[in-house]
Amino acid sequence: MKKTTPDNARLDRVVAEARQQRETREAGYRERALKLYPHICGRCGREFSGIRLRELTVHHKDHNHDNNPPDGSNWELLCLYCHDNEHARVLDESARNRANGKQAHATHTPFADLKSLLKKQGY
Repeated sequence: MKKTTPDNARLDRVVAEARQQRETREAGYRERALKLYPHICGRCGREFSGIRLRELTVHHKDHNHDNNPPDGSNWELLCLYCHDNEHARVLDESARNRANGKQAHATHTPFADLKSLLKKQGY
């Protein structure tokens, strides 16, 4: 068994807390989106209910998972397949732009506020 040093233990704790916070945030906006919108994929039009409702995902139109307005204007419900297709389309477009000499810019900054969060929690 691998021996954990104090620094690794702290890092493991920070990562676990970040994952928990992400899961909590995602559960919140998913529940809100499912209350706001009909349980239909916004792309292919398939309807979801019962156990298959888990196949319906919340897609952030601006790709920023922290942008969750109360009116749901940044969301659309997509089935797993259409959601994967949407993200693949964005990646393909980015690769095409790089091949044509255009510089793509990232919009999502997952660690933007990490320093203040760590400071708040005493790390």
